[in-house]
Amino acid sequence: MSTHDPRQLAWAYLSAVAQGPSVHLAALVEHLGVEETARAVKSRDLPPSLEEKTRARAHIDTAQRDLDLMAAMGGRLVTPDSPEWPSWRLLPFNDLDVAAGEVPPFVLWVLGSRDLTELTERSVAIVGTRASTAYGEHVTAEIAGDLAVDGWTVTSGAAFGIDGAAHRAAMGVGGTTVAVLACGVDRAYPSGHARLLRQIVSSGAVVSEYPPGTTPAKFRFLARNRLVAALSDGVVVVEAGWRSGARNTANWARKLGRPVMAVPGPVTSSSSAGCHRMIREGEAYLVANAVDVVEVSGPFGVLNSEQDAAAVRDIDSLTGNSRLVYEALPGSGSRSTNELSEASGLLISQVRATLPLLELEGFIDSDGSGWFRTK
Repeated sequence: MSTHDPRQLAWAYLSAVAQGPSVHLAALVEHLGVEETARAVKSRDLPPSLEEKTRARAHIDTAQRDLDLMAAMGGRLVTPDSPEWPSWRLLPFNDLDVAAGEVPPFVLWVLGSRDLTELTERSVAIVGTRASTAYGEHVTAEIAGDLAVDGWTVTSGAAFGIDGAAHRAAMGVGGTTVAVLACGVDRAYPSGHARLLRQIVSSGAVVSEYPPGTTPAKFRFLARNRLVAALSDGVVVVEAGWRSGARNTANWARKLGRPVMAVPGPVTSSSSAGCHRMIREGEAYLVANAVDVVEVSGPFGVLNSEQDAAAVRDIDSLTGNSRLVYEALPGSGSRSTNELSEASGLLISQVRATLPLLELEGFIDSDGSGWFRTK
């Protein structure tokens, strides 16, 4: 039996107890440390409200087995104190509604040798219906393949239809792709994609917030969608019904401040009804190819062949929510988050998710009076 670091054992134990995101356990870990939190959960030395939430699974300690299994599969447990934890990707969750379950993952179980932060540094999610048409799969392959050639990671959920087409296209051109699962990474779901998932591991990563052995469930697919959106710079929907998982992923993208894009289809196609609705109601940018996607998803726009590197930070390159928030700032003076929300027409959560990105790139700064332009 392998000997694992006590901290990893504690994280793995708590992950099995939580079975997904847990803002309560995360807060306790931040307060007590992970090893002390694991001890408190096992001994039921907890406040009544938290003890009740962990009571059903506190006696289940599969940490050693789970970590051994991951090591045998070539995987690992990535935790909030790991160097490769995608902290900045998950930052927008800080401004969402905890009571509504809008929380970041507790941990991430990862198969694949590539560093997760590196893999998701430039990433576009491509999602869509399982009942895809030949048209949808063709457009997906074109967009995903071109993005992968240009060095973008293609992220999706490994489902049949559009998801699978996106993964295959990225790998087909020697690119990288990430699959986010709604079950343990030791399970191939759908089973028909067992070979595809093995191929993804060899060149990218298969990720889940659920420990090994966790079975798929509807609520886990809905939770999974938020990670697909969070680990990407933007979400492209290629074929989606009026109500669909793909539109749920798009909703998460908007909450997290990520741009949403949709590919139009034939007006007679029910498979594209959701895309047409998002475009018509202003919920998504219309895109037709990878160039369109990069123009929208690039953090602050992209260079064309005649521009030089010095133009990267020019304000003309700002797109999407970044441009709306920047233009809502006055030429002189500052504005509060609430004022920026009113001036830009964006939700406060979207403004809060965008401000750190603009600050990081040197476009804005803040003081006691609010936010102001620096260029």
